[in-house]
Amino acid sequence: MALRFDPRDVSAFKFLLLLSVVYGIMSMIVYSVSHMKFVKPLDFHAPLDRFSEARAIQHVRVLSEEIDGRQEGRPGLGKAAVYIKTQLEIIKERAGSKLRIEVEETAVNGSFNMLFLGHSISLGYRNHTNIIMRISSADSAENEPSVLINGHFDSPLGSPGAGDCGSCVGSMLELARLTVDSGWIPSRPVIFLFNGAEELFMLGAHGFIKTHKWRDSVGAFINVEASGSGGFDLVCQSGPTSWPSLVYAQSAIYPMANSAAQDVFPVIPGDTDYRIFSQDYGNIPGLDIIFLLGGYYYHTSYDTVDRLLPGSMQARGDNLFSLLKAFSNASQLQITYGRKSFGDTYSEKEDERAVFFDYLTWFIIYYSRSISMVLHRIPIVIFLSVPFFLCLLNFGLNAWFSKFCDFVKGMVFHATGIVMAIIFPVTFSILRLLFSSYAMSWFAHPFLALMMFVPCSLVGLLIPRVIWNHFPLSQDAKVLKTSKEALSDEARFWGAFGFYAIITLAYVVAGSSGGFLTFSLSASMIPTWIFFCLSTKFYGRRSLRSTVFYIVPLIPYLLYSVYFGGLLFLFLTEKMGMMGAVPPPYGYYIPDIVVAAIVGVVTGWCVGPLIPTCGHWLARSSVLKFLLHLSVLSFALSAQFFPYSTDAPKRVVFQHTFMTADANQIADSSYDFSVVDSNSLLFLFKYAPEVAKELQIDSEFSFESANISQPETWMSIFPVSLLFSRSLKFPTRSDGILKRYKYFPHLSNYKPTTTSGDRSRRVYLEFSLGSLEEVWVAVLNITGPLSSWSFADDKLPAPETVNGGPPSYICRLSGSSHENWTFWLEASSSEGLRVQVSVLDQVLTDEAKKLKSLFPDWADVTAYSSFISTYIF
Repeated sequence: MALRFDPRDVSAFKFLLLLSVVYGIMSMIVYSVSHMKFVKPLDFHAPLDRFSEARAIQHVRVLSEEIDGRQEGRPGLGKAAVYIKTQLEIIKERAGSKLRIEVEETAVNGSFNMLFLGHSISLGYRNHTNIIMRISSADSAENEPSVLINGHFDSPLGSPGAGDCGSCVGSMLELARLTVDSGWIPSRPVIFLFNGAEELFMLGAHGFIKTHKWRDSVGAFINVEASGSGGFDLVCQSGPTSWPSLVYAQSAIYPMANSAAQDVFPVIPGDTDYRIFSQDYGNIPGLDIIFLLGGYYYHTSYDTVDRLLPGSMQARGDNLFSLLKAFSNASQLQITYGRKSFGDTYSEKEDERAVFFDYLTWFIIYYSRSISMVLHRIPIVIFLSVPFFLCLLNFGLNAWFSKFCDFVKGMVFHATGIVMAIIFPVTFSILRLLFSSYAMSWFAHPFLALMMFVPCSLVGLLIPRVIWNHFPLSQDAKVLKTSKEALSDEARFWGAFGFYAIITLAYVVAGSSGGFLTFSLSASMIPTWIFFCLSTKFYGRRSLRSTVFYIVPLIPYLLYSVYFGGLLFLFLTEKMGMMGAVPPPYGYYIPDIVVAAIVGVVTGWCVGPLIPTCGHWLARSSVLKFLLHLSVLSFALSAQFFPYSTDAPKRVVFQHTFMTADANQIADSSYDFSVVDSNSLLFLFKYAPEVAKELQIDSEFSFESANISQPETWMSIFPVSLLFSRSLKFPTRSDGILKRYKYFPHLSNYKPTTTSGDRSRRVYLEFSLGSLEEVWVAVLNITGPLSSWSFADDKLPAPETVNGGPPSYICRLSGSSHENWTFWLEASSSEGLRVQVSVLDQVLTDEAKKLKSLFPDWADVTAYSSFISTYIF
């Protein structure tokens, strides 16, 4: 018996195939652009008046491979400082007589309060190294406004830091060389700040902006960072005025900037030196430029030179050199001339949220906040006006009201489709997890998330179109002497237009800069509709040719939507491995729900504009069944994919904890483990049998029977430790550390306590790090009647409460020195002050090293030792 297909079904599947090819081609273009395939890296022998990625990578190779560890407390950080300074001195010797070059190495000290990851802490630091180069013309004045470019050379715990931020240092060294060798004489001084303490919460930048002699001369800055190994080098933040982003728009060779990034950036756990210069202390106009892709390797041992995406540093270097020239020539730089205080405000501040976005790095569109306030209101005005103009030939309020009601109906149906495009994949993701043994199967395979969630998202998008005919129009086609199809197409199109117009207006009301996306869509839909209406006169409304006339004018927007949506999808998918573990039962579902929702949103704005007139091709039961079957098949296949790989490792935190009772006694010791995604430690031990065997974990092991590691145990990495959930503790021996160290961290009185007239007590304390060798940070957790202390200009931060405990005041101390820390605490009553001291040391015992080596390659283990002691004063 021969199979027979409805001709309309055949046409529907042909149209679906056509759309698949179109979006496939656009995805290939976006992939090529996002991974810098169009940028040709220059080799080591490139002309000296050009930026060379190969020369920059050579610096990265030295910093991340030849130097072992650039973490605070390790010898490699000092070696990195020596290497950077040596390279700058070599560059200085090459300079001609028209340039004045100054190179300095400074040790910064200070203390201040800050809010990090939403938590209040105090920071005290000493002897952190900054390397600074100032390039200016021979006749420039000392206090002339300057341009600062900042990057850090320290790296996070356990990471070689090739991307974060060896790539920044390598780019800056090559940029400094290029400045000298190109023959360019800067019209204003250019300051290169290589700061040695960013990973410790922006201490190097704070030390510069508070203490350096050139701090008052900085008129603008560029902060270069890396949240991955390359790809998009995106302007993620710009401010506090709009002119830095305008300079970028006018000068960037490969523009990669998006004002909407400032709305997304606060969601990501972390921060950059940008906040120190532009927000907390400087109020200096500047840019925050960050490598976005390759986030799998960010802050892991896999952040190596071979992971850097080719072309990324070349594009960054070419952009930065052009930016330095533009900033040094900018007339706005004069605004800060002679500025005495960083508290000054700027006349442009009301225009700080300018709207700008690049189109596939080919060009950039920029307009001011005031212009956006007008432009972004135009779509809603058009939406409200169109029913009136279309009813000019049919006088009467009823005709206008009927048409407007149909438009509102179209808008409700389109909005419902967009919402269902999100709800369907979210629902499917939850159902999948009910039958799966682990979450995040898409993490190492982003294409799997698209295969699972895009088809069911399309089903949700099309369902309102299927039921459209069950809701009659308010207008009578016979009275208007037109077809019902024409009225339906009109209502669906203008309803969709109205939906995007309202979203654009909502962005305006909220003061956000992301409205350009829906505004550009609204602007694209007008000519699209005109072309479609003209084509129907020749080919009819249900002709494929008419549909093509609708699609083709939208392609520039659709290509941008795939570009923007692809960037958002890749960036957030890669970051799901470090977003934190939420307690059960909901925490297990959150990453899959988030990714499903992102795919739904991206599908909605990439395909949604086609639905009003193209929906009749796809809204057929055969197509919907096919899409659902495709999703179900993808969900079934997902069980065959392991969530992690060496290219997308699972992050594991391994702390060897020592509870000390005195300067040379260990009261208790344990191995403490935690993870920062939804696949718990039980998953880890199940798929890492050698580790489970070493820890004597059997098949009956569960969280109910295990020893739970308390939050105070992780205080040495507070507040990052608040991303943990259900950490586990395993007892172990302490023999190895007793052989290694003679003395442990210890807190004691160095002079008698004093009491004032109001009965407040001042306790004078001395803190020794003992004989620890590679201290990264020490954390004081103080509870009790604390009323003041000697840190942060005698100002207490807001108290923190951890898991319902008493209010705590937390201070992080860092910086190497042969001298002990001395400070005082003031109590408002005779009640004792409880001080818990947690010290993070990067040295591991042989037993801990052996245990770490047992973890599989797909697990990236950040391992360290923590020494904890508690005192009452």
